[in-house]
Order: sequence, then C-alpha cells, then structure tokens
Amino acid sequence: MSDNSLQASNLMRSIWTTAILSGLLAMGLGIVILAWPQPSVVAAAALFGVYLVVSGIVLVILAFSLPTSAGSRFLNFISGVASVALGILAFRHFGEGYAVLLLAIWVAIGFIIRGVFVTASAISVPGFPGRGWAIFFGFITIIAGFVMLAYPFDSIETLALVVGAWLTILGATEVISGLGMRSDVKKVEKMTGTVATATP
Repeated sequence: MSDNSLQASNLMRSIWTTAILSGLLAMGLGIVILAWPQPSVVAAAALFGVYLVVSGIVLVILAFSLPTSAGSRFLNFISGVASVALGILAFRHFGEGYAVLLLAIWVAIGFIIRGVFVTASAISVPGFPGRGWAIFFGFITIIAGFVMLAYPFDSIETLALVVGAWLTILGATEVISGLGMRSDVKKVEKMTGTVATATP
C-alpha cells in the first residue's frame, strides 16, 4: 500500500466524518430553535452565529485538505473566512428595527457561501466521495440562502422558525451526504485494501 493511498483514505474519512458532525450540529441547532418559540434577538444571533463560525472553520480546514487547484483553494479559503466573519457579526446586537433584518441577511449569505463551496468542491473533484449527494446538499443550501434573502421577516419569531426549519432540513441532508461519502470510501478501501488506520 502506498503512502499516497493511505493519505487519500485518511482525507476521505475526515471529509465524511466532518460532514456528518456538521450535519448533526445543524440539526441540533435547528431543533433547539424550533423548540424555542420566542427567542430574543441576542439569543437567536448567538445560535445562528455558532453555526456560521463552526461551518466557516470547517470550510477553511477543507480548503487546505481537498486536492483542488490553487484557485479553488483560495476561493474556498475566502468562503470559509467570510462565513466566520458573518458568524461573528451575527453575535452582535444591532439596533431594534434593523436587528432581525441584518441577522437574516448574515445567515442567508452564510448559507449561500457554504452552498457554493460544497457544490464547487464536489463538481471540481471527479473522485469526490458521495459526489451526487454533496452537489444536492450544495444546491439546497444555496436555495435556502436566497429564500431567506427574499423573505420579508417582520419578527424574530418568524426568522427563528424559518431558519430552524432550514437548519434541520440541511442538517439531515448533510448527514445523509456524509453517510453516502462513507459508503463510497468503504467500497474504495475494500477494493484497494487501503485501511486509514494502517501504518507504513
């Protein structure tokens, strides 16, 4: 077994593990938000901010891990940094009247950035495990972002319900995508005899 095969196997395992954990985080946050009918702007901003920051950090890590071109790496890195920045902005308590609108914009843009990254990565890497599911997840996330930008939110309760529902749906989709990646990786490892935990 070559070192390259082992490294590729470890990389693919880290990608599907990250996808599943990220999906579970999104589902958890979505359920918490849906179960909390009247969160304050500050509380909602904290919950949304956590998701954007964590997903942004994951994007930055994957930007340096995926075997893509320098241009794609740079774009992915910028996308991750932008997501983290939007998450930090979401923690701020904006003036009443604009708080809900600005928070909705931050979350929507964060969704769009994440969706573009996932879709671009899956399309640009032919051997990407669970490629179909990853592209589907990316498109759904982009759609969620644009729907939120177009939706006229008039209260934090409405925003919380919409974002909570989207996070739950996106989280479930990402978990399914991660399981699809895991299945593909297992098949490849079985055919090649590569085991990620093996030592040279």
